Amino acid sequence: MARTKRDFLRITDLDRDGLLELVERAAEWKLLGRTGPRPLDGMTIGLVFEKASTRTRVSFEVAAGQLGGGAVFLSPRDTQLGRGEPIQDTARVLARYLDALVVRTFEHEKLTTIAHHASIPVVNALTDASHPCQVLADLLTTSERFGAEALQKPGLRVAWVGDGNNMANSWLEACALLGFELVLACPSGYDPDAALLARCAGRARVVRTPVEAVTGAHVVNTDVWASMGQEAEQGRRERDFAGFIVDEALVARARPDAIVLHCLPAHRGEEISDAVLEGPRSAVFDQAENRLHVQKALLESLLACD
Repeated sequence: MARTKRDFLRITDLDRDGLLELVERAAEWKLLGRTGPRPLDGMTIGLVFEKASTRTRVSFEVAAGQLGGGAVFLSPRDTQLGRGEPIQDTARVLARYLDALVVRTFEHEKLTTIAHHASIPVVNALTDASHPCQVLADLLTTSERFGAEALQKPGLRVAWVGDGNNMANSWLEACALLGFELVLACPSGYDPDAALLARCAGRARVVRTPVEAVTGAHVVNTDVWASMGQEAEQGRRERDFAGFIVDEALVARARPDAIVLHCLPAHRGEEISDAVLEGPRSAVFDQAENRLHVQKALLESLLACD
């Protein structure tokens, strides 16, 4: 049977029910482990990565294999993209060979161009604007600690500490769909996307002090201060983000049952202390594992026959 092409470029490519169903299905895949069905039997996923990756690459390759399919990894050195071939040509050609494309790149516009020209599903594995697959894993981790119903009821408070980057943007999109409270502590000049903030209709806000964001939070989030491609800004960012470390004193302001998340890799002692990352509040390595389970649910959803 034919499949309807659907892409996953942002969290808001799903509706509220679709997002909750995907997280629930990921929890089911986690229980099934390697014993579940193989809905990708005979299919091959292309991983087009212009940015380095550990968790995203491995989790997608393993997910495809456990679903019965295969994966082909393509870096700029492995394709003509690195020699200037037009993006639309590469997208059209790869769509003739593959069943889905997972793209990790810098400019979000490059991703949308690929999705426009490819006749197969395209998944955002990270752009400078958003990182939706990571936030799927974060939502699964949150539901594991506080119950699946916590994502659906008022009262959940999520704190973000640091740069208003692609991760912060994807958390805003999840907030817009699910309605939890999101408080983002960002230094002046590092705010997340204003349009996404407005879509949250008052359920999200930006503050300037980590203490204000974290006080009473169920979930405390952070990320590196300088993402890939921003290495030249490291010194300036270290000055601008002084006081934004997620350490034991800050986490003590959260709820007693709060969890700490970090999408990794972490700069221990910079945006997060070693004691917190290795401490009892940390759900960071459960969060990393959950990338596999949400990506199995996502690939199954995009490639299932109608």
